[in-house]
Amino acid sequence: MRIALYEPDIPQNTGTILRLAACLGVEVHLIEPAGFPTSDRAFRRAGMDYLDRAALVRHPSYGDFTRFCKERALRTVLLTTAAETSYLDHRYDRRDVLLLGRESAGVPEAVHRAAAARLVIPMRPGLRSLNVAMACAMVVGEALRQTGGFHDAVVRTEQGTMNDF
Repeated sequence: MRIALYEPDIPQNTGTILRLAACLGVEVHLIEPAGFPTSDRAFRRAGMDYLDRAALVRHPSYGDFTRFCKERALRTVLLTTAAETSYLDHRYDRRDVLLLGRESAGVPEAVHRAAAARLVIPMRPGLRSLNVAMACAMVVGEALRQTGGFHDAVVRTEQGTMNDF
């Protein structure tokens, strides 16, 4: 299981997602450009000392990211408020990359069309969206539950840091 952040805007959200990923043993792909320097204090502060334990892969562009996924037969699953399928109804696969868009604008239409699946978190009517880090945690949790990934995270953590892999 992997997380991908499409040109993130808010360093605190990215740091929080990296902390989540470090704790759960999930790789994070950062699709640049980010809306902030990745050495920003807020970015490091939100991730705290967990950033050194997170597996982070940087992609200079969305095109580089899609080539990476294609070469490894990974499936892109987009989390979006514009989807009709609930994240709870989706059947996850260990090869999934959970793609989250920019906090300010989501992803372009071409990215929507390229995704193998588009998922939504059901919410009360009249509310726009959840915080991207909160949404990420909910969906990653369900994906790991379905694929047995929580066990894998514990085994990897006991064997060494994510930087060892």
